[in-house]
Amino acid sequence: MARSRLTPEREGELYEAVLDLLREVGYDALTMDAVAARTRSSKATLYRQWGSKPELVARALRHNKPVSLAEIDTGTLRGDFRVMLERTDDCQMEKDSALMRGLVHAVHDNPELLQALRELLIEPEMTGLDEVLDRAVRRGEVDAGNPALKLVPHMLIGAFIARPLIDDQPVDTTFLHAYVDAVVLPSLGV
Repeated sequence: MARSRLTPEREGELYEAVLDLLREVGYDALTMDAVAARTRSSKATLYRQWGSKPELVARALRHNKPVSLAEIDTGTLRGDFRVMLERTDDCQMEKDSALMRGLVHAVHDNPELLQALRELLIEPEMTGLDEVLDRAVRRGEVDAGNPALKLVPHMLIGAFIARPLIDDQPVDTTFLHAYVDAVVLPSLGV
């Protein structure tokens, strides 16, 4: 796809508009027409640049995560998790959580969206988290045979889903720090 026509700034504006629309109307009601109108661009340009709504949404979400988890290396797993959690503020985390909850519902009816999210968002994040955990194993902080290593993503995603359901509270950094310290790190023997 020809991506060179857009400046990084313009591409960032388009992605932010897509995320704003997603928060406002949800995935199913999001249309390329609405994105074109919001961003003062043509629908043809959007399709030429991204090919499909799922691709555009997944790339917008990826763009929203500028730091790769693999780049975080403080020298300790506890420090790495602290930096991960401090990458966003509570307001942004609440907006992102609401966005992801809406997308979780949308993927059930949209296999193309699930595929795009896996390729562009989930797999890079999983690869980065795996690298962080592999470094902890190499440093001797975590036993390589610890069965919780494979369950860290599930634990973290579970926190985002469970907090609003159980406590009727948004996920925030205070909760996540407590959760990582009480659940994730102890399960890894840290």
